[in-house]
Amino acid sequence: MSRDDSGSTDVPRSLRGAVRHLRALGEWVVGPAAECDRPIIRVCQDSRRVQPGDLYAALPGRRHHGASFAAEAAARGAVAMFSDRPSDSLPGIVVADPRRALGPLVSWVYDNPSAAFDLYGVTGTNGKTSTVYLLDAALVSAGRRTGIVTGVTVRGPRTTYTATRTTPEACDLQQAFAQFSRERVDAVAMEVSSHGLAERRVDGSHFEVAVFTNLARDHLDFHPNMEAYYAAKARLFTPELCDSAAICIDDVYGRRLAADATVPHLTFSVRDPSADLHATSVHADRWGSSFTLHHRGRQMPVRLRLLGGHQVDNTVAALAALTVRGVEIDAAIAGIESLSAVPGRLESVDAGQPFLAFVDYVHNTAGQRRLLPYLRSMATGRLIVVLGATGERDPGKRRPLGSTAARFAEVVIVTDESAFSDNAADLRDDVADGARRVSCTDVRVIPDRGEAIASAVALARAGDVLLVAGRGHDSELVDNGVATAFDDRTALRRAIVARPDCG
Repeated sequence: MSRDDSGSTDVPRSLRGAVRHLRALGEWVVGPAAECDRPIIRVCQDSRRVQPGDLYAALPGRRHHGASFAAEAAARGAVAMFSDRPSDSLPGIVVADPRRALGPLVSWVYDNPSAAFDLYGVTGTNGKTSTVYLLDAALVSAGRRTGIVTGVTVRGPRTTYTATRTTPEACDLQQAFAQFSRERVDAVAMEVSSHGLAERRVDGSHFEVAVFTNLARDHLDFHPNMEAYYAAKARLFTPELCDSAAICIDDVYGRRLAADATVPHLTFSVRDPSADLHATSVHADRWGSSFTLHHRGRQMPVRLRLLGGHQVDNTVAALAALTVRGVEIDAAIAGIESLSAVPGRLESVDAGQPFLAFVDYVHNTAGQRRLLPYLRSMATGRLIVVLGATGERDPGKRRPLGSTAARFAEVVIVTDESAFSDNAADLRDDVADGARRVSCTDVRVIPDRGEAIASAVALARAGDVLLVAGRGHDSELVDNGVATAFDDRTALRRAIVARPDCG
């Protein structure tokens, strides 16, 4: 099998369409598997989920190497182990860089399932989830049979389950694509995270359209700097992974990407009329948003039910991607205008209270700067923000999260999010310190998230706007390995219903 200059191995084209047996993997196989004629039923990266006939993919991780669990995988019926090291428990398929080779291998095992449908990939710091939901609504309106892969859910015509990552691991992603293919899906929109690109989870798939929304500071706990973060995103916009692209040119990284991209692409913007598609007359109020879309001399009015001017950015992104692929624009707009909510993205919680209350996933300062002025504009009273910082993330984000919230809000309540292995008190202290640097804001620290939300509800008066920020759709809090069920939307509604004026 061929190896590139780095020494890593790809699944050769000659294997595509072959019978999926261990012996077909030829020189990759180490030891007795060379004579093995057993079929590979699936590929699985989690030894606890292995089923008889699976190929166990044992990858190096941050804390453990998957090869340490080879005996468990063997006991569950794995036929072999795919890794960068051999095993005493299983026949081995050994490659120098298993992450690089895994995506193409799994795609081969499942017979290249993404070739059965149009695949749209959305990447960027903010807006990925909403853009995917907008793409899905537009594609359904245009008569397509769809699937989506987001950090919220993986959903096809007959299959829905809760997501565990923004972009699934390679095995899970290709398995989802195989299920979509069986369900005769003809278009899929998915989120493509920088982690997914850097760890090559999407390798083995090919995107008809790649979409770039924006890039701002985030995930610098994973990437060493912004240049590496950009490079991970930019990899999606290469012939290796996509046929064409839609690129937002409203930040310096988007303009750079548009200049560097080697695939055919359209540009889009909510500020720059030189873009191929651009929006004017943007208006956002408490009932939704509206704008005029310009493309090739046409002016098309669009009225969104989704709240916030930032959803105009996401809508133009979706429409640009659909234009690249030739989807009928009027049908797409009709579908987008019918979408009323995206889970955890500025979700309104209304239980008859005399103030507005929302839950949103906003978790970086770029998102705050887009969202908080809009909420401020809707408040005739105060803006109250409940927020914290997630553990095991870029420490440099914590104080700016607090200070940015305090620039727009009269009251900031700092509370816990998922601390993971970090010290929750340190996370709170950093966010609160950032908020206190804005002297005109009332800053309070309430560690228990439920109590913090209840306190915010008790403070709110008629004309106020209350935002519970940072977790959106997430359904649990994790602290030192212990997961506790907790949904911001449920906690917020419960606190509102308990108010005397809402009973």
